[in-house]
Amino acid sequence: MTLWPDLSTRSTDAELLDAGLPAAEVRKSLADLRFVNRWLSARRGLLRAVAPHLPPRGRLLDVGCASGDVAAWLSSRLAQPPLTVGVDVKRLHLAEAPPAVRPVVADVFRLPFRDASFDVVTASLFLHHFGEAELGTLLRELARLARRAIVVSDLERARVPFVFGRAVFPLLFTTPVSVHDGLVSIRRGFREPELRTAFAAAGLGRVTIRRLFPYRLLAVAALP
Repeated sequence: MTLWPDLSTRSTDAELLDAGLPAAEVRKSLADLRFVNRWLSARRGLLRAVAPHLPPRGRLLDVGCASGDVAAWLSSRLAQPPLTVGVDVKRLHLAEAPPAVRPVVADVFRLPFRDASFDVVTASLFLHHFGEAELGTLLRELARLARRAIVVSDLERARVPFVFGRAVFPLLFTTPVSVHDGLVSIRRGFREPELRTAFAAAGLGRVTIRRLFPYRLLAVAALP
């Protein structure tokens, strides 16, 4: 990886966790991801965006949920916890999903649910795994399943988080896989116009995008 890469456009480099890794390395990397989700993912902002769209005893779907920790945290903070489903393409990722999350192994482009099955569909630190050509299709699939809103939280691509990650990730994480993937994720992150363009490509014009600390973009598409 280049020491000081060009951040003017999104990187197309692959993350190691998306490839084949030994199970022990996957578990270490997932534990590091849970650490990031706990301290650096702006999940309280995600909660504030999700809550107004969830009716009592509603239905919540989190796609690309990895261990399901973000979905479980959201559910635990709501006065009336929704039926919460977490989807990931890899069974090993879901092996440690909390009891509050119903795990489903599925490809995000072929989700096994009927139209409008959920009140809210969320994607946290997930969209950056995909290129521009795929994002419109992915968001259309999420819109197919959501009755009230799609809520996306992802990385804002910028120099400051990359420099922070270069200096601090080796001290925070338990495996070099997480260090590599964390830096690649930042380089694959979005600028606000890019994320807005992705929603427009999916036919989702009613989207509100705002910045959250630390260097997160939160997009909410309210549905008719």
